[in-house]
Amino acid sequence: MTRSEIEPLVRGNIRSLAPYSTARDEYQGKPGVFLDANESPYPTGFNRYPDPRQKALKERISDIKGIPPERVFLGNGSDEAIDLLFRIFCEPGRDNAVAIAPSYGMYSVAAAINGVEMREVQLNDDFSLPGDGLLAACDTNTRLMFICSPNNPTGNAFPRSEILSLAERFPGIMVVDEAYADFSSEGSLSPRLDDYPNLVILQTLSKAWGMAGLRLGMAFADSYIIKVMSMVKYPYNISQAAQEQALKALERPVASEISGIIDQRGKLAEALAGYGFVKKVYPSEANFLLVKTENADALYGYLLSEGIIVRNRSMLKGCEGCLRITVGLPSENKKLLESLDKYEKGAIH
Repeated sequence: MTRSEIEPLVRGNIRSLAPYSTARDEYQGKPGVFLDANESPYPTGFNRYPDPRQKALKERISDIKGIPPERVFLGNGSDEAIDLLFRIFCEPGRDNAVAIAPSYGMYSVAAAINGVEMREVQLNDDFSLPGDGLLAACDTNTRLMFICSPNNPTGNAFPRSEILSLAERFPGIMVVDEAYADFSSEGSLSPRLDDYPNLVILQTLSKAWGMAGLRLGMAFADSYIIKVMSMVKYPYNISQAAQEQALKALERPVASEISGIIDQRGKLAEALAGYGFVKKVYPSEANFLLVKTENADALYGYLLSEGIIVRNRSMLKGCEGCLRITVGLPSENKKLLESLDKYEKGAIH
């Protein structure tokens, strides 16, 4: 798909939208006397509105990711980017989107909020990608396709070749959510952005970079898509505090932390597999493990009583009997295993 084929996919009212602009968007000089935005003149550190274009932060992310700033969108978490994609490309009550299932729940929530039909295609029994099934679920009004890789909650990453094959065959916007890519041997698809103008890659600073509390999500795509997303977003969607803290946090090396989580993931998976009440520990390329148990509800309730919070995913089709367990610090993982030792010995009965 070429850029010229992407433009017609954008809703007509969005293409003709006159975005909100500020006087500071028009001013290109050094900081001067700002009397344009009705702010308080008294300096508090936050009396001025934040940079609506997040220039400094985008440039830093550009350096880290090797992606030009004009191809970077920053949102209030990845959820903002997900919502914007529905608002830009899907006409409510007419268009639809396709996604794998089970997967991240916000795709279907955002679709429902925007009045867009979500067509979910179940993963194969081994959690592999149902490529032909995804394409079969599409029709002439399918505008978006969502694939989370590594997938949440299954933890597995899909082969890059399969995702790119779908991007090539799908006549809409292919959204690949790479929130957990830092923990995966598959890596990111971002080097292929030039080859697939309809590809949108979502990443986050919440996981490997440890900034969940700042709520900063990223989208990488063709500069035209990023331009439209920037037109539709609220002007000051990223606070000054978040931008400043993110710039500081991005100076912190995280490679050793990522490798530490991967190491703990392997040790935790091995330990969990040794319990009699655990039926299966699924392979993971994320920072969590999906664990199939004999009685997920009972185990979940027990862990809560021990002060350990995991995620009960047993109500999802394909994840029956499963808990999703985040890989914690060695001390936290030890506490989990100590509690599970008591559970297996029947100390809770």
